[in-house]
Amino acid sequence: MTAKKRVFISFDYDNDEGAKIMLAGQAKLPDSPFDFKDASVKEHLTGDWKEKVGRRMDNIDVVVVLCGTKTDKATGVAAELTIAKEKKKEYFHLAAYSDKTCVKPTSATSSDKLYKWTWENLKNLIGGGR
Repeated sequence: MTAKKRVFISFDYDNDEGAKIMLAGQAKLPDSPFDFKDASVKEHLTGDWKEKVGRRMDNIDVVVVLCGTKTDKATGVAAELTIAKEKKKEYFHLAAYSDKTCVKPTSATSSDKLYKWTWENLKNLIGGGR
């Protein structure tokens, strides 16, 4: 059996926590290719919070950037994506909602795709299909 990928979910805490909870819940499905360890920041970190987030990313395989309607205003998500890039972590952008216009963080490149969130898509993306 293939080892499950360890996933860090970057999301807009103020606006998309419900979507993050649903995404993390999918890790519990029997055919899930990933484990989710909640490394998200729930309160303001003191000191160099970017360094602390970077340490949380050290033991993960892929970063899922969960994109909602205001992700372009979420400075923490932009910073987490920058940290992921600096650490050369695999990442992808996942639309949090199918019925709303979702936007990528400001640190995303123009070539970064925003993928539709379906169970089959998610399994494929976490497996490296992008």
